[in-house]
Amino acid sequence: MSRIEQAIQKAARLREEKEEPHPIPERSERSQDREQLLRVEAIPITSPYLVAANGHAAAEEYRKLKSLVVSLNRRERTVRTLAVTSAVTEEGKSITSLNLALALAQDYDHTVLLVDADLRRPSLHRYLGLKPEVGLVQCLKEGTALSKALIKTGLGKLVLLPAGGTVADPVELFASARMKELVREMKDRYPDRYVIFDTPPALPFADAQVLAPVLDGVIFVVREGHARPQQIKDTLGGLKDANLLGVVFNDASSGPGQGSYYYNYR
Repeated sequence: MSRIEQAIQKAARLREEKEEPHPIPERSERSQDREQLLRVEAIPITSPYLVAANGHAAAEEYRKLKSLVVSLNRRERTVRTLAVTSAVTEEGKSITSLNLALALAQDYDHTVLLVDADLRRPSLHRYLGLKPEVGLVQCLKEGTALSKALIKTGLGKLVLLPAGGTVADPVELFASARMKELVREMKDRYPDRYVIFDTPPALPFADAQVLAPVLDGVIFVVREGHARPQQIKDTLGGLKDANLLGVVFNDASSGPGQGSYYYNYR
């Protein structure tokens, strides 16, 4: 083969390589998951308490709370797993958990996993109109994979891990090595994820005291005129090993017939 023929063949090979399309880089797993969450059909909102999902005036208060949580995370870089608790029942901790999660999930920068860790009296699935078959209980007791228990709500980037049932005494489950593994899995899979745990009231039950130290922080909900000052003091004393981020003063009266919310964050 002459040098001219060799040059012609080489030029043809180079032309073919140049015309071959370059492979399109695969999108990151995080970007794909975020887009998939946004494509999920949203579950219908019927509960009047989920104000962060509509144009209710109180939604702005939860957006303020969200901004405070995000600013804490930006400052400390580690505030991404949060327990929400109260001293006694009926103080609005579950509603606070839900609306904070909804407010965070509407921000494109964050995905949110809301965990119903109130295994004594779970309620988050009812507020969302869901009837889950498995949840946190099955993950802890039966080794069910976390992915099989998660529910994509279609409400922004909000994913729910329901309770999956009730347990007479969840303290042993929360103190287990399996629980610590689950917390790590929930937190570390996506670096932009917030994980919010709705826990039982901390004064009558030890659940929050056991779970809180393995989380990044605790939000404490106080309803005006509900828990007595001594009950609040005793509860905060029991949470001394936790990282208390702040207090949500819930259902505070700012005038006749008006309700408001106040926050005290460090």
